[in-house]
Amino acid sequence: MKHPRRLHRAWIVAAAGFVVLLASAAIRATFGILMDPLMDEFGWNHTAISTAASVNLVVFGLSAPFAASFAERFGLTRVVTIALILIGVSAALITQVNQLWQLYLVWGLIAGAATGAVAPVLAAMISGRWFVEKRGLVLGGLTAANSTGQLIFLPLMAALIDDGWRWTMVVVGGAAVVALVLAVLFMRDGPAEGEAPYGGTPELAAAIDAPARPSAVGVLRQVMRDRVFLALAGSFFVCGATTVGLIAVHLIPAAHDHGISTGHAAGIMAAMGVLDIVGTTGSGWLTDRYDAGKLLIVYYTGRGVSLLILPVALAVEGPTLLAFTVFYGLDWIATVPPTVALVTKRFGRQVGTVAFGWIFAAHQLGGAMAAWAAGFTRDQSGSYDGVFFVSALLCFAAALLITTASGRRLTPAAAVPA
Repeated sequence: MKHPRRLHRAWIVAAAGFVVLLASAAIRATFGILMDPLMDEFGWNHTAISTAASVNLVVFGLSAPFAASFAERFGLTRVVTIALILIGVSAALITQVNQLWQLYLVWGLIAGAATGAVAPVLAAMISGRWFVEKRGLVLGGLTAANSTGQLIFLPLMAALIDDGWRWTMVVVGGAAVVALVLAVLFMRDGPAEGEAPYGGTPELAAAIDAPARPSAVGVLRQVMRDRVFLALAGSFFVCGATTVGLIAVHLIPAAHDHGISTGHAAGIMAAMGVLDIVGTTGSGWLTDRYDAGKLLIVYYTGRGVSLLILPVALAVEGPTLLAFTVFYGLDWIATVPPTVALVTKRFGRQVGTVAFGWIFAAHQLGGAMAAWAAGFTRDQSGSYDGVFFVSALLCFAAALLITTASGRRLTPAAAVPA
């Protein structure tokens, strides 16, 4: 009698990771949708609230390489569990905020550190430890889950916001609880002894799990002299500036400037979130098959063109806004799989995980600077158009930077000591 083929544990871990990443990103969805309600209730301006978003993004980014190092040393599941608890606590505390310093502390510092400990680490480690085959596809799907989680909760939050902005934190807290339960039940640091990763062998799993234990600072000292690393960090800075910094925080306020309602704008962001799953998962599939550097050049160039047409798209809506939504959604974080592939090829899996953490820090630093600069520019000029134009130029510069990096032969770099 032929027994049905058993589902490999790797897919269970990946599915749990997908939901964890989706849910843990809910708190970052609040940036854009809460800007106007917070200004109305407390009298704060775009710059003040954008500063809170900037603090969050900086702390998010800086926590990523250390979270990767801690996960290598103490276990991925422990790091993720603690982070999810902190996200839930942050959601509760945000409802009690009535001073700017409190917003910066809770929304910026605590929530930033907690979300940064989950996002880049979980996707890279699950795909790297549990998969030999389909690694790029899984990485793309998990990466999409985190960025999509920042967008798809928006319609629900928009529906609740008329009853008071604090109700949006119920969504955040509930998502964190669900994610915590799944993490405890189904997350595993890696294949158990004698267990094989998907498409691999138990011996390969043991080799993958060999304790190199690279330190975050040690890795940075090594890779910061590497031109390929610098090119990838620079381009990822632009990626963060034009996604989590500019569009995630300011598209809804920019839409308001053109008479588009909160619900409609939230729907646009949610559509981007759904399309992001397709785009980033597809990018992972493409990364398994085609040159990662060339993919990045296409992604950044297309993003720059999209930002050039955004002011017109918001003004006229219709097909132009639809075209922007579709492309930007597909391209939102499609840059991650090819970037991770180039980093891993250059530095190896364990060192590469921490090196990508530092590249991700550059991503969030770019987001932080863009979030603040866009808010400041809006307060000073009354328009976001100039920010969109400058951001488009940055995308073209990122594509050029990748051209110089992908032209170099990616030989493995020297090992980094712990």
